[in-house]
Amino acid sequence: MANPVRPGHRRFILLLAVGFAVLAALVGVGVYGLLLAPDPTAPAPAAEPRAPVGPSPEPDSTASSPSLPPILSTADAEAFARAASHALIDWDTATHFEPSDYAQVIIDAGDPSGMETAALASDVRSYLPTADAWSKLRGYGTRQWLTIDDAVIPASWNEALDQAADGQLLPGTIAYTVTGTRHRAGIVGTQAQETSRPVSFTLFIACEPSFEECRLLRLSEVDNPLR
Repeated sequence: MANPVRPGHRRFILLLAVGFAVLAALVGVGVYGLLLAPDPTAPAPAAEPRAPVGPSPEPDSTASSPSLPPILSTADAEAFARAASHALIDWDTATHFEPSDYAQVIIDAGDPSGMETAALASDVRSYLPTADAWSKLRGYGTRQWLTIDDAVIPASWNEALDQAADGQLLPGTIAYTVTGTRHRAGIVGTQAQETSRPVSFTLFIACEPSFEECRLLRLSEVDNPLR
């Protein structure tokens, strides 16, 4: 017959189990924070020291605010697709730029007639963190970048062209499906962390003869590309 566990021993075992559970939860919060957002119960980052209050300097009319580089201007559809993919996935919260700044780079490479601007803007929003998530990611200094494995015209695109009605697609419209790896890196506590996962998507592009340089029309859902 087994010896009964004394109350003090049982309490010690219970406290030990709780301690391990808390430790596991803290580790999980660190990884989750890098992927999306920090633990809502974690203390806020320490505020940066404030400079002494003094008279505001006169604005320098000759200085210009730094801006993100535009997507490559080219008539080469594949080169454009690769450049647009990096502009879509690559970002860094450690800079002063916001998600809207990264989104604007994509919109600026869209159809200049504005026919697809609203739809393209909606597509882009699904690829970028929300403003709230961005603010939390900034606390980790999170940056994201894309490694492209392949950029190809999907086999189903020819079928789509055959089924399109006259005038439904701009002349020179083509699709490129990009597959690769999305990486994220940042600092959780004092530890550098990096995560990665496969990613795929399709870009719908119009080049010559509709435009002298390629333009981005629409994007598929992330991980739901044309094959």
